Amino acid sequence: MADSEKEHRHVFTALVENKAGVLAHVSGLFSSRGFNIDSLAVGETENPQFSRMTIAARGDEQILEQIIKQLRKLIYVIKVQDVTPADHVERDLILIRVNAEPHRRQDISQIAHIFRANIVDIAQQDLIIELTGNESKIEALIKLLRPYGIKEVARTGTVAMLRGKK
Repeated sequence: MADSEKEHRHVFTALVENKAGVLAHVSGLFSSRGFNIDSLAVGETENPQFSRMTIAARGDEQILEQIIKQLRKLIYVIKVQDVTPADHVERDLILIRVNAEPHRRQDISQIAHIFRANIVDIAQQDLIIELTGNESKIEALIKLLRPYGIKEVARTGTVAMLRGKK
């Protein structure tokens, strides 16, 4: 089996104390052990004492287990979950500036509409499109807009939350 076949993308959530330096500790843990982070999103929770980190990383099962064990050892980490195997909601946000000469705007607007994206800024030669969705949806939009000329991209990392019990 090839290495790429053994590697899986997993999404972890970590509830952490909302204190200075916690993000540096977590990212330092990854870098010191040679783990790569695909994306990292952090924000305050409903309780301002805590922040939720969502970390997407790739690796084989042994590496992914190590990530969870190492995160749980950090003093400011309250709870760590691998949400990948569970029923969860996962979203990314992208802002994408695309070359949009007046004669091409209708085509670009139709693409945005199909993806349920919003055009959030219009200038003489470009548009900024906002899209929220899973990673594959965002990649598909990028692929379709690339021929028009992508000028700039800003993306958040993945955020994820377990679905409620039914």
